[in-house]
Amino acid sequence: MRTSNFKKSILATNIALMLGTAVSMSAIAAEADTAPTADENIEKIEVRGLRASMKASVNAKRFSDAVVDAVSAEDIGKFPDGDVGESLARIPGVSVSRQFGQGQQVSIRGASSQLTRTLLNGHSVASTGWFDQQAIDRSFNYSLLPPEMVSGIEVYKSSQADITEGGIGGTVIVKTRKPLDLDANTVFLSAKGDYGTISEETDPALSGLYSWKNENENFGILVSAAGSQTEYQRNGIETLLGWGEIVPTTFQQERERTAINVAAQYRPTDSLEFGLTVTTLDLKADNANTSIFLFPTQQGESTCNQTNAAGVCTDITHSGVDAFAWAQTWARKAEMSSETYDLDFNFEADNFTLEGRVGNTSAKGGTSLTSNYGNSIGKSSDFAGHYDATGEIIAIDIANKAFDSSDFNGELASAGWALKKQPNTDEETYAQFDVTIPVELGAITAFKTGIRYADHDVTQQTDVATVGDIASRDASYYYSGTMSSGAGFTLPKPNFDAMISDANAAIDGFTRDKSGYGTLNEKNLALYAMANFEAEGIRGNFGLRFVSTDIESDYYALSSTGEFADNLSTDTASYSDVLPSVNVAFDLTSDLILRTSASQVISRPNYSELFATSTLPGLNDGTPGNEKLNQGSVSLDPFKATQADVSLEWYFSGEGLAAITYFIKDVSSFISTRQKLNQQIGIEDNDLIAAGGSACGVGVYDCWTVSEKYNANGGRIEGIELQLQDSFDSGFGYAANYTYADAGSPSENYPDQIGVFSDSSKHTVNLVGYYENDSFNARLAYNWRSEYMMRELPGFYGNRQHQDYGTLDLSAGYSVTEWMDITFEAVNLTEEDSIQTGVAPLDAEVIPEFKADYPVWSFEGEARYKVGVALRF
Repeated sequence: MRTSNFKKSILATNIALMLGTAVSMSAIAAEADTAPTADENIEKIEVRGLRASMKASVNAKRFSDAVVDAVSAEDIGKFPDGDVGESLARIPGVSVSRQFGQGQQVSIRGASSQLTRTLLNGHSVASTGWFDQQAIDRSFNYSLLPPEMVSGIEVYKSSQADITEGGIGGTVIVKTRKPLDLDANTVFLSAKGDYGTISEETDPALSGLYSWKNENENFGILVSAAGSQTEYQRNGIETLLGWGEIVPTTFQQERERTAINVAAQYRPTDSLEFGLTVTTLDLKADNANTSIFLFPTQQGESTCNQTNAAGVCTDITHSGVDAFAWAQTWARKAEMSSETYDLDFNFEADNFTLEGRVGNTSAKGGTSLTSNYGNSIGKSSDFAGHYDATGEIIAIDIANKAFDSSDFNGELASAGWALKKQPNTDEETYAQFDVTIPVELGAITAFKTGIRYADHDVTQQTDVATVGDIASRDASYYYSGTMSSGAGFTLPKPNFDAMISDANAAIDGFTRDKSGYGTLNEKNLALYAMANFEAEGIRGNFGLRFVSTDIESDYYALSSTGEFADNLSTDTASYSDVLPSVNVAFDLTSDLILRTSASQVISRPNYSELFATSTLPGLNDGTPGNEKLNQGSVSLDPFKATQADVSLEWYFSGEGLAAITYFIKDVSSFISTRQKLNQQIGIEDNDLIAAGGSACGVGVYDCWTVSEKYNANGGRIEGIELQLQDSFDSGFGYAANYTYADAGSPSENYPDQIGVFSDSSKHTVNLVGYYENDSFNARLAYNWRSEYMMRELPGFYGNRQHQDYGTLDLSAGYSVTEWMDITFEAVNLTEEDSIQTGVAPLDAEVIPEFKADYPVWSFEGEARYKVGVALRF
């Protein structure tokens, strides 16, 4: 009943805003001729320094018809943060996921990161993942994008008809620089050293830009490039209680990021312009995950001193008698790359403007080889002691926590069952055309209409190795030296090249794993019509956007007897929506704006959810109890929401802003996961046979977690944003914002039975203080978010709650000359840990470690320090 009333109130808000707009326009039509234009109001600024950057961001918000926040570069190569994702986290209502040490994905106003649409210069960017434990989705990985290449970012929190659909949370538009906007022969060069407190390595980063244009200033070319190499290390503790395991672990990655952007502009006449942009983004992401598997409740003589409500032993004393540990390394060759070719044009006639773009964006990525090396390690007495999982982080106090290659109990060889590759591809060809016609119809100043078409193809694939002779070698061949790990352990340091070399030598060829193969084709057509209006004290737009989607997926069908068909099957589906939107800004005074908006929005299902494939992760992977059957469907409807907001904005100085915003979203349809444990599907797992059974009972080798995606109902997001910023003639300035987002959804929509949307923090806080003068600047920034749910079921990492998380960052710069700066950055000065706990109730359909506040994962926080020099000519 509550949901129904809520929907009615949202609909009423929509109608009221539409009618209010029409009435207002009619009443003031006679005054339209004297109304100032937005262009006349905009203060033209040259962006130099922190204060001017804030001023540019304030102007972008102030004169937009929609609800927009922006981040502007201080100068060429001087983005506010050394990471694009971190800069987005400073915006009110925006939260960032910082997995693997970088700001990778953003969520807006309590909506999942999967519901954020990211566009580069107004178009899509193909992207694939490099990590085989993460699903293929539509989110953009911001770690691919060097901040030196970005001139600014706009975050649209409200919708309007001419913006590409797909963002329930919001739409992020990343902008790169254009040559005709810069002086001829502009040069920028930068070099940095990047030190990590866990890896204890100093890594290089280089970037550069050159921009040229002819004397007539009607043709120009810009080339920018950035490259970095990072030895990343993440230490933590993981759990696999199906085997009774507590697992100190070290993830190491050799990151090589290269980005190149080439932009050309040609303006043959004042009314015609052409642009061509080529962007390539590459990330080599080879990684090794080394773990020591401890079995305090499964091996030898131990005493369980305490259990939690889920029956999991959380306080264990082990005598060391008959104790056992296993050490192993997953070594993966991984990468992802993206190439985009975008051609745009703009023609301004006397009575219309025609804009358009056509292009292609493609990406490939995933793992080109996965291997596994392991054996038992240490002696029984090493593992005597105390294992305490009663807190948020598991504490391990045992006789010995330091191991090297000599502690392995025998030779090592590549595990034949682990050898595979999982390449993914993503490609979109798109075309968009827009026409704007100026009119004088009372307060209506222009009509805008357009069409967009996109043909999108995604492929996922798993190829299993055909194995020949496998070499067995002493552990010293595969491990050299030691490294730090989670829980205070020291583990053997893997020799990645040796592992990959021997793995390749053991492979005779590859065969397609039918359970891991699927294709997806999605054809999207959008048509829209929008009217802009402006008169004395009021401006905005209203319109409709029609979207139509056709989907088909090829896959190998799974029979009831557990066998895959020899030939591909194809499933098809389609849907369409009409999405209304209205944005109204009331200029109450020259400094005070009342802004309101209402719209209906959609976000399409993730690709991994649409594949009709039946995948079997965990089959014969060496971990009994990890068997899963995951099923997708092309028939899933998109996420859909009706949303509205109202804000009051006071621009009390050139850089000063005080604002309060109330927002609400009614999410009528979204996609979730449901699963059943301990199911028989007709397929036996060899590892269960070797282990003598699993949770289904001894002698039962067909024991699966069956998971499927489905359209859930109900849910709403309601919240408030507070924003305050200013700067002073003394050179000091500040920015502060707070967001409250109550993102609730019926608990039965999730296997974990936690009734909140994924990735949603109820509280988010940003505090920034800075000082600058003609030669020196410094900024201290703190970002904090409260706990939030991370959901990756049916994946390995499952559904768990990330505890509250805050980072303190410092940046500074000194201008040695007009053309040379020295820079310093420090990220996560407090070395905040990432702590994740299982919070599901006891009757939830999840495994025990995801219940009763068990500390499932924890990763040590790393501070990173960067020192650099930048040259500008």
